[in-house]
Amino acid sequence: MSQGYAIELYFDPALENQVLKAWNVLARRQISTQLIEIESRPHITLFTSPFVDIAKLENVLRNFSAKQEPLAVSFSSIGSFPSDNNVLFLGPTPSLSLLQFHSQLCDAMKKEGVEVGDEQRPDTWIPYCSVAEEVPKTRMAEAFTVLRDLKMPVSGYAVEVSLVEYSPVRELFSFTLGTHHISEI
Repeated sequence: MSQGYAIELYFDPALENQVLKAWNVLARRQISTQLIEIESRPHITLFTSPFVDIAKLENVLRNFSAKQEPLAVSFSSIGSFPSDNNVLFLGPTPSLSLLQFHSQLCDAMKKEGVEVGDEQRPDTWIPYCSVAEEVPKTRMAEAFTVLRDLKMPVSGYAVEVSLVEYSPVRELFSFTLGTHHISEI
């Protein structure tokens, strides 16, 4: 049963593998397996909503992604949100290109009548890539220590946007950034 929808920004294979390495280390130490269990992919969440017009978002994302280029991403920090979910994440360096990408996506969605919630508005959005969810409070320090042992920064490119339904995660559709260049060749 669906709990909601999200627009996610996916990474090139090398960067995705670096994030998966963190997931796997945390899983082997039995700290957190939640992201693996819900069949997620490493990503930065751009938008979430309990209900969406799938056809409208498909059109918005197709047109938006065709006008974008792959985006350089560098994860340079680790963090946690003050919530009951005990989420640990990698924080991307908030580059102007990443912030503009998100802002332009929000503008494109608003033009099509898609309401952007408070947490995803460009002036309040916090970009992050989850590496663990539902970490027991007694294991948070250990989880931070594991993540600190990653060689940071971890850099690569965001290359794809996708609409997913969760949980478990089910990709509804996905578009590669800059696809207009592929069709021109």
